[in-house]
Amino acid sequence: MSAIAQTTPGTLPPTTDAELGRLLAAAHAAARPLAALQPARRALLLDAVADALDGSADQLLPAAQRETRLAEARLRGELARTTFQLRLFGEALRDGGYLDARIDHADADWPMGAPRPELRRVLIPVGPVVVFAASNFPFAFSVAGGDTASALAAGSPVLLKAHSGHPELSRLTAEVVVSALAAAGAPEGTFALIAGTAAGAAALRDPRIKAGAFTGSIPGGRALFDIASSRPEPIPFYGELGSNNPVFVTKAAAAERGAEIAEGFVSSFTLGAGQFCTKPGTLLVPAGSGIVEALRAAALPPAAPLLNERIQSGYAEVLQSLQGNPRLEVLAQGAEPLADPPSPTLLLTTAADMLAEPHALQAECFGPTAVVVAYDDESQLEGIAESFEGQLTATLHGTDSCQAAGLVEILARKAGRVLWNQWPTGVSVTYAQQHGGPYPATTAAGSTSVGTAAIERFLRPVAYQGFPQHLLPEALREENPLGVPRLVDGRREG
Repeated sequence: MSAIAQTTPGTLPPTTDAELGRLLAAAHAAARPLAALQPARRALLLDAVADALDGSADQLLPAAQRETRLAEARLRGELARTTFQLRLFGEALRDGGYLDARIDHADADWPMGAPRPELRRVLIPVGPVVVFAASNFPFAFSVAGGDTASALAAGSPVLLKAHSGHPELSRLTAEVVVSALAAAGAPEGTFALIAGTAAGAAALRDPRIKAGAFTGSIPGGRALFDIASSRPEPIPFYGELGSNNPVFVTKAAAAERGAEIAEGFVSSFTLGAGQFCTKPGTLLVPAGSGIVEALRAAALPPAAPLLNERIQSGYAEVLQSLQGNPRLEVLAQGAEPLADPPSPTLLLTTAADMLAEPHALQAECFGPTAVVVAYDDESQLEGIAESFEGQLTATLHGTDSCQAAGLVEILARKAGRVLWNQWPTGVSVTYAQQHGGPYPATTAAGSTSVGTAAIERFLRPVAYQGFPQHLLPEALREENPLGVPRLVDGRREG
């Protein structure tokens, strides 16, 4: 039984109610056997999907180019990242530390004033999840992207709501994933593709779905978050919504390497035509430092196409609004800033104007536009930092002699990743990565959508009290047959 409706190339018709019901039932049925697989066995499933995607590159890449306007080199690199993160989650499964296994043996003399019972705690899969694919990364944040990889690694079946920006690629990728999982012995229903706004919302409302994940706009993500929260049984919803990613430059840094900072900023805010969620949208520099003048004279990159018509029209609308704000002036701009493709734009304002109207001047402009803020005194930086909403990233360019502890503390409260003398574009898939932040950057500031810690979103803890060994999960049995790291009576073992 196929988990993908038969379609003609370039189309993906909305999933019908009947088909959605069948796919939900299959995911529900797959949840128990998928969760029962030992971690190392699930790792083989992820490896199989990664191998199949690598082997299908010649089929997938042309479809991606046709639908996203992205260059082959960019797409090929993104596919490599996608298969890498699948295999990295496999490594995390084989290690077993993600289970956070804890054992407290019974202790009659436990000093809280009462005997301690035997308690054993471990993380288990939440059950089927619905993942909403993103448009700007058609591989790494789409059908087989990080949300799918982390959910499958956790042992949670996935219903993947395809993005309308790349329907043919979504269908082809899903066919590869479904085929690879079946060949590797995954339970039927482990993964399925659905299409259409109505089907995505209906899946999120269904009681068989236990979590949701999303990457996209603030309005779309907030609407889905509200659905997940208002269900009779509310469920976690991990939405990545929007971010301005401000960059703060101290006077010392500007004096030491102002030209280098200006050059790096231009490269970062125009990377991928400004369509990265970590694009630096605001640059704060000391007035009179020469950075504003360097940016005014900078050779901006040529116009580059945006992903699709909807993103193009949304970008033009926000840019027109910013250009119409009397607190902003054009600092540098290509010949055709509102054309398709658009030329890059830099806008200029002052610290006082930024503080007077932060919400309007900090609006995310998804594309090759950024705002430069000239400040007079570094004492203004902490107030401006406080004016920002939650962010994915915040960056500080300084020197080792800079006394910026107060600013760093504010940035850490505002963002999930704080950078020193680097640029936020480019999110490495690692063990320590944090891609998330306070709202509206995400709907769950305590989670990440990139890196191996992302698996925690689709797990929940269960404590077993007083059970015999044979009824315990293997990770909690005394002999530790899986060989996983554990916390035993407060001490690490393994």
